[in-house]
Amino acid sequence: MAITTSAKKAHRAGLRKKAFNDARKKNLREAIKGARTAPKGDTKSLAAAYKAIDKALKRGLIKKNTAARRKAKVAKLLKK
Repeated sequence: MAITTSAKKAHRAGLRKKAFNDARKKNLREAIKGARTAPKGDTKSLAAAYKAIDKALKRGLIKKNTAARRKAKVAKLLKK
């Protein structure tokens, strides 16, 4: 357990960041799952998946190549 004041503060900040990151990861999973179950050519679910992937990339939850791979996979699934 943290002893110093600064360590306690860092621990609290880490917990807050973890909550935000967990929410973003959940949103990413749900958006990709929604795109997988959407009918072919559905642009709204494609846009939602792209948005979630880009936000996860921007915040450092996934790496650049992972984001590109997931975008390509979603686009391939929803291609007409």
